[in-house]
Amino acid sequence: MTVENYIQTFPENIQTLLKQMRAIIKENAPEAEESIAYQMPAYKINGRPLVHFAGYKNHIGFYGIPTGHAKFEKELSIFKQGKRSVQLPLDKPLPLDLIARIVKYRAEANSIHNKKE
Repeated sequence: MTVENYIQTFPENIQTLLKQMRAIIKENAPEAEESIAYQMPAYKINGRPLVHFAGYKNHIGFYGIPTGHAKFEKELSIFKQGKRSVQLPLDKPLPLDLIARIVKYRAEANSIHNKKE
């Protein structure tokens, strides 16, 4: 399954949000490899996890693993959270600026980690 196929499995209103997530990730980490992992869209840089996202009935799940949530804890605190995830409600605009900053932060962290090796 491709990310495009994954997105197409959702109702149109959720597809719109998932497409926004995909676009903001690609815009802020164009070098990221896109795939499906854990049955959701996943992005990696240099083989290291960047971010994941997923569509659900009542929210969009965003996973800025492993360090994205800790770095942006205060800004993410307004959203319901799960283990290493943030639940973005379907009835509000996505926090695209915040997502972009998390993606950039994670991309930079991956680059720094790879330079150490």
